[in-house]
Amino acid sequence: MTNHIVLFEPLMPANTGNIARTCAGTDTVLDLIKPLGFSVDDKHLKRAGLDYWNKVDIRYHDNLPAFLATVSNQKNMFLISKFGAKTYTEPDYHDADQDYYFIFGKETTGLPERFEQQYAEQALRIPQDDRHIRALNLSNTCAIVIYEVLRQQSFAGLDRVHTYEHDKLKDFKE
Repeated sequence: MTNHIVLFEPLMPANTGNIARTCAGTDTVLDLIKPLGFSVDDKHLKRAGLDYWNKVDIRYHDNLPAFLATVSNQKNMFLISKFGAKTYTEPDYHDADQDYYFIFGKETTGLPERFEQQYAEQALRIPQDDRHIRALNLSNTCAIVIYEVLRQQSFAGLDRVHTYEHDKLKDFKE
Protein backbone atom coordinates (compact mmCIF):
# COMPACT_ATOMS: atom_id res chain seq x y z
CA MET A 1 0.00 0.00 0.00
CA THR A 2 1.14 3.50 -0.79
CA ASN A 3 -0.30 6.70 0.58
CA HIS A 4 -0.27 9.84 -1.57
CA ILE A 5 -0.68 13.48 -0.64
CA VAL A 6 -1.77 15.27 -3.80
CA LEU A 7 -1.51 19.06 -4.07
CA PHE A 8 -3.58 20.72 -6.77
CA GLU A 9 -1.75 23.78 -8.10
CA PRO A 10 -0.07 24.73 -4.82
CA LEU A 11 0.87 28.40 -4.50
CA MET A 12 2.88 28.79 -1.31
CA PRO A 13 6.38 27.36 -1.20
CA ALA A 14 6.50 27.22 2.60
CA ASN A 15 3.37 25.04 2.70
CA THR A 16 4.74 22.68 0.06
CA GLY A 17 8.09 22.50 1.85
CA ASN A 18 6.42 21.64 5.14
CA ILE A 19 4.27 19.04 3.41
CA ALA A 20 7.36 17.54 1.77
CA ARG A 21 8.92 17.22 5.22
CA THR A 22 5.79 15.43 6.49
CA CYS A 23 5.93 13.13 3.45
CA ALA A 24 9.60 12.36 4.14
CA GLY A 25 8.81 11.49 7.75
CA THR A 26 5.84 9.30 6.88
CA ASP A 27 7.07 7.63 3.67
CA THR A 28 4.19 9.23 1.78
CA VAL A 29 4.32 10.03 -1.95
CA LEU A 30 3.90 13.72 -2.79
CA ASP A 31 2.04 14.34 -6.05
CA LEU A 32 2.21 17.93 -7.37
CA ILE A 33 -0.30 19.00 -10.00
CA LYS A 34 0.91 21.89 -12.15
CA PRO A 35 1.05 24.76 -12.54
CA LEU A 36 2.97 25.39 -9.34
CA GLY A 37 2.96 28.90 -7.92
CA PHE A 38 6.72 28.76 -7.24
CA SER A 39 9.95 27.23 -8.41
CA VAL A 40 11.03 24.06 -6.63
CA ASP A 41 14.36 25.73 -5.92
CA ASP A 42 12.64 28.70 -4.25
CA LYS A 43 14.47 29.89 -1.10
CA HIS A 44 11.31 29.63 1.04
CA LEU A 45 10.81 26.06 -0.09
CA LYS A 46 14.40 25.27 0.84
CA ARG A 47 13.96 26.76 4.29
CA ALA A 48 10.74 24.84 4.90
CA GLY A 49 11.82 21.39 3.79
CA LEU A 50 14.06 21.19 0.75
CA ASP A 51 16.78 19.49 2.78
CA TYR A 52 14.30 16.59 2.81
CA TRP A 53 13.39 16.98 -0.89
CA ASN A 54 15.66 14.10 -1.99
CA LYS A 55 14.05 11.82 0.61
CA VAL A 56 10.54 12.28 -0.85
CA ASP A 57 9.01 10.40 -3.75
CA ILE A 58 7.74 13.45 -5.67
CA ARG A 59 5.65 12.99 -8.78
CA TYR A 60 4.80 15.92 -11.04
CA HIS A 61 1.64 15.99 -13.18
CA ASP A 62 0.95 18.50 -15.93
CA ASN A 63 -2.71 18.90 -14.97
CA LEU A 64 -5.59 17.23 -13.13
CA PRO A 65 -6.56 14.83 -15.98
CA ALA A 66 -2.91 13.71 -16.24
CA PHE A 67 -2.88 12.97 -12.51
CA LEU A 68 -6.21 11.11 -12.64
CA ALA A 69 -4.80 8.87 -15.38
CA THR A 70 -2.22 7.59 -12.84
CA VAL A 71 -4.71 6.70 -10.08
CA SER A 72 -4.97 2.93 -9.81
CA ASN A 73 -8.35 2.86 -8.04
CA GLN A 74 -10.45 6.02 -7.93
CA LYS A 75 -12.62 4.69 -5.10
CA ASN A 76 -9.54 5.17 -2.88
CA MET A 77 -9.16 8.78 -3.97
CA PHE A 78 -10.38 11.32 -1.43
CA LEU A 79 -10.87 15.05 -1.84
CA ILE A 80 -10.15 17.04 1.30
CA SER A 81 -12.57 19.93 1.30
CA LYS A 82 -14.54 22.07 3.70
CA PHE A 83 -17.54 21.05 1.57
CA GLY A 84 -17.12 17.34 2.31
CA ALA A 85 -20.13 15.61 3.86
CA LYS A 86 -18.06 13.03 5.78
CA THR A 87 -15.18 13.53 8.18
CA TYR A 88 -11.67 12.38 7.33
CA THR A 89 -11.86 9.72 10.07
CA GLU A 90 -14.85 7.86 8.58
CA PRO A 91 -13.28 5.89 5.68
CA ASP A 92 -11.44 2.65 6.33
CA TYR A 93 -7.81 2.92 5.16
CA HIS A 94 -6.70 -0.57 6.26
CA ASP A 95 -6.50 -2.46 2.94
CA ALA A 96 -2.80 -3.22 2.49
CA ASP A 97 -3.31 -4.01 -1.20
CA GLN A 98 -4.60 -0.52 -2.03
CA ASP A 99 -3.06 2.85 -2.72
CA TYR A 100 -4.77 5.84 -1.10
CA TYR A 101 -4.83 9.34 -2.59
CA PHE A 102 -5.68 12.49 -0.64
CA ILE A 103 -6.21 15.52 -2.87
CA PHE A 104 -5.86 19.00 -1.40
CA GLY A 105 -6.84 22.17 -3.25
CA LYS A 106 -5.03 25.37 -4.04
CA GLU A 107 -4.59 27.58 -0.97
CA THR A 108 -6.71 30.42 -2.36
CA THR A 109 -9.52 28.69 -4.25
CA GLY A 110 -9.48 25.01 -3.27
CA LEU A 111 -10.36 22.34 -5.80
CA PRO A 112 -12.29 23.01 -9.02
CA GLU A 113 -16.01 23.04 -8.25
CA ARG A 114 -16.96 20.64 -11.06
CA PHE A 115 -14.30 18.18 -9.89
CA GLU A 116 -15.64 18.34 -6.32
CA GLN A 117 -19.19 17.79 -7.56
CA GLN A 118 -18.11 14.82 -9.68
CA TYR A 119 -16.47 13.16 -6.66
CA ALA A 120 -18.79 14.50 -3.93
CA GLU A 121 -19.13 11.05 -2.31
CA GLN A 122 -15.36 10.99 -1.79
CA ALA A 123 -15.07 14.49 -0.32
CA LEU A 124 -13.90 14.50 3.28
CA ARG A 125 -13.90 17.32 5.78
CA ILE A 126 -11.88 18.18 8.86
CA PRO A 127 -14.35 19.64 11.36
CA GLN A 128 -13.72 23.31 12.09
CA ASP A 129 -15.58 26.37 13.32
CA ASP A 130 -16.38 28.13 10.03
CA ARG A 131 -17.57 31.24 11.87
CA HIS A 132 -14.00 32.19 12.77
CA ILE A 133 -11.81 31.00 9.89
CA ARG A 134 -12.23 30.28 6.19
CA ALA A 135 -9.92 27.26 6.18
CA LEU A 136 -7.18 25.52 8.10
CA ASN A 137 -3.56 25.86 6.96
CA LEU A 138 -2.79 23.47 4.10
CA SER A 139 0.31 21.89 5.62
CA ASN A 140 -1.48 21.33 8.95
CA THR A 141 -4.44 19.81 7.11
CA CYS A 142 -2.19 17.38 5.24
CA ALA A 143 -0.54 16.30 8.50
CA ILE A 144 -3.89 15.79 10.26
CA VAL A 145 -5.19 13.58 7.45
CA ILE A 146 -2.08 11.50 6.81
CA TYR A 147 -1.59 10.74 10.49
CA GLU A 148 -5.19 9.48 10.76
CA VAL A 149 -4.52 7.24 7.76
CA LEU A 150 -1.28 5.99 9.32
CA ARG A 151 -2.97 5.46 12.70
CA GLN A 152 -5.52 3.20 11.01
CA GLN A 153 -2.63 1.39 9.30
CA SER A 154 -0.91 0.88 12.70
CA PHE A 155 1.89 3.23 11.62
CA ALA A 156 3.28 0.48 9.37
CA GLY A 157 6.95 1.01 8.56
CA LEU A 158 7.38 3.95 10.93
CA ASP A 159 9.46 4.12 14.10
CA ARG A 160 7.08 3.99 17.02
CA VAL A 161 9.84 4.46 19.59
CA HIS A 162 12.73 6.91 19.31
CA THR A 163 15.92 6.31 21.26
CA TYR A 164 18.74 8.74 21.91
CA GLU A 165 21.25 6.43 20.25
CA HIS A 166 19.53 7.22 16.91
CA ASP A 167 19.37 10.95 17.55
CA LYS A 168 21.49 13.15 15.28
CA LEU A 169 21.88 15.63 18.14
CA LYS A 170 23.19 13.07 20.66
CA ASP A 171 26.64 14.71 20.68
CA PHE A 172 25.26 18.21 21.12
CA LYS A 173 27.18 20.23 23.70
CA GLU A 174 25.62 23.23 25.43
